[in-house]
Amino acid sequence: MNIILSLPKAIPHTEIQISGSKSESNRLLILQKLFPEIEISNISDAQDTQLLKDALASDSKIIDIHHAGTAMRFLTAFFAAQQGKEVTLTGSQRMKERPIQILVDALLELGAEISYLEKDGFPPIKISGKKITKNKVSINSNVSSQYISGLLLIAPTLKNGLEITLEGTKTSFPYLKMTLGLLKELGVQYVMKENTIHVKPLKKLSGNKLFTVESDWSSASYFYSIVALSPKGTSLSLSTFNNESKQGDSLLSEVYKNFGIKTNWFENSILISKKEDVKPINLVLDLKDTPDIAQTIAVTCFGLGISCKLVGLHTLKIKETDRLEALKTELQKLGAVCKTSNDSFTLVESPSVQTVNPTKNISISTYNDHRMAMAFAPLAVLFPIAIENATVVEKSYPAFWKDLQTLGFQLNLLKETNYN
Repeated sequence: MNIILSLPKAIPHTEIQISGSKSESNRLLILQKLFPEIEISNISDAQDTQLLKDALASDSKIIDIHHAGTAMRFLTAFFAAQQGKEVTLTGSQRMKERPIQILVDALLELGAEISYLEKDGFPPIKISGKKITKNKVSINSNVSSQYISGLLLIAPTLKNGLEITLEGTKTSFPYLKMTLGLLKELGVQYVMKENTIHVKPLKKLSGNKLFTVESDWSSASYFYSIVALSPKGTSLSLSTFNNESKQGDSLLSEVYKNFGIKTNWFENSILISKKEDVKPINLVLDLKDTPDIAQTIAVTCFGLGISCKLVGLHTLKIKETDRLEALKTELQKLGAVCKTSNDSFTLVESPSVQTVNPTKNISISTYNDHRMAMAFAPLAVLFPIAIENATVVEKSYPAFWKDLQTLGFQLNLLKETNYN
């Protein structure tokens, strides 16, 4: 579905209910399968979460998780420790290009039985579940925190627990803290010292445990961008959020101060409002702990006509697409001057928004990446923008377009031949 998105009038103050955090929901689903005493409310409605949920409930020997990278990593560790369970994990063509070897090597070191069915180091993989008794492993922590979280989630169920030595610079560290925080709430004992995490085994929970998932901060980023690109005085309420979030992307409330945005915290929601127009700045941010908000920030900077340099983004090269190159390509279509390296994105110059002409048959390609579609959508505050394959948002935020329509955005379908 290709669309053109526009905003014919000012945004009224509205409250948006965002679904539960995908990251937190996916971790809790694995833990719930291991500890059935867990109950979950406000779970994410993201397609990725549903794919993981279906996979955990499936009796099939072949499980296709499509584009869901988190599901691939978490399920690899989960099934490796399920004694007697044999399963093949596969996915989309892009998933078959996303590396899994670091996690597989760690599991093999622990005594797991896993083999590659096509290309070494990449899905699809065949897993024959084993009783894992070894309890020490080393893993590179510079590529993806999800590899480590996958190990941490199964660690309490292993007979001898697990001691993980992290090699290299830790990336996306807030996601590790999220995993450890959930384990702590369950009553799992662990010790983290320098580059080592030692998780002790836990046979059974002391009783039922209810988790209410906080709403997704990554999804909130698009509304921060919308308000930032809107006139001074624009405000929105978002629920359900709290000021003691486990999510690293809650850093948004600090980052968007650079764009004149103030965040007010209430018991179960936040109010975001534009208090002042942005001043010309050259924004430099290290987003190694929060790479998922990089695209949104870059597009916000473009819309405001300011330059930025975003670093710490090496993990974006192995996401649904190479997000750094995709971001560069699409912003250049709109007249931006930008450049990338292996771990950074630099917006050198943005044209005046008045010179961006939507009649030039320019459309934003999304590369099967949900965040490309949603990151560029806020530009509709400034000018109508065409977005290809808009349904890709279902991966993490199925209600996204509906929520934008609630704010007054108009969404019209385009024929594929209209734009290129």
